[in-house]
Amino acid sequence: MTRFVFSRHCHPLSAWSRWATTPLLLAPLWTRSGRAALAVGAWFALNPVMTPPPADDQAFATRAMLGEERWLTDHSLDPGMGAVNAANSALLATAAAGAWWRRPLPAVLGTAGAMALTMYCWSRYAAIEDRARAADDAGTAAAPPGTAG
Repeated sequence: MTRFVFSRHCHPLSAWSRWATTPLLLAPLWTRSGRAALAVGAWFALNPVMTPPPADDQAFATRAMLGEERWLTDHSLDPGMGAVNAANSALLATAAAGAWWRRPLPAVLGTAGAMALTMYCWSRYAAIEDRARAADDAGTAAAPPGTAG
């Protein structure tokens, strides 16, 4: 299931649209609307699988999502990402609390901070993917002809 989701979520349209709609997470809290919660929940559930796999895997967002998939299976690829993700969660919690209490400043700053930190996460995930590809290429190039690399 995870492979299926990441094979589609790594499409740049899926990744970037999910990132760009992060502020929607606050709508159900601010409005206290069950309908808004259902709509936002549906969007965030469907977004990762709404696109086909990407035509190529060179885009930054694609490499970031594929690197995140690698990291989820092996945290030793970047041990510090756990702390970065915890900080991102704290920023989103600040935004959520701001929305619930209808305080625009913490809602906006928490959301903006989380979105900025997500870009940092993506850069680290893309680096994981780039290192893995380089290692795969080196292994393939170094393998004697007729053997698996």
